[in-house]
Amino acid sequence: MATTIEAVREQVFKVVLSIPHGQVTTYGQVASLAGVPNQPRLVGKILSRLPQDTRLPWHRVINSQGRISNPDPHRQQARLEREGVTLVNGRVSLKHYGWQP
Repeated sequence: MATTIEAVREQVFKVVLSIPHGQVTTYGQVASLAGVPNQPRLVGKILSRLPQDTRLPWHRVINSQGRISNPDPHRQQARLEREGVTLVNGRVSLKHYGWQP
């Protein structure tokens, strides 16, 4: 289990990098896979601090209701749509696009 913030950040990055193109996962699932279960807000905080030009596919992480909770939802939606992920009524179908590692 990751203990320091640096170790947690590293694990979050590894998990996010492993989300396949055209699929999504939730902040909670990233937290669990990164070794910090029940810490989805920490994952959100880590991802919110990425540089604008990051190559990390942060846009593949959404909330547990399948909604975008990013402060720039249009940017995230556009990136998801370029990968073939569609939103219906502002939601991504986790059943259809959800990543199951």
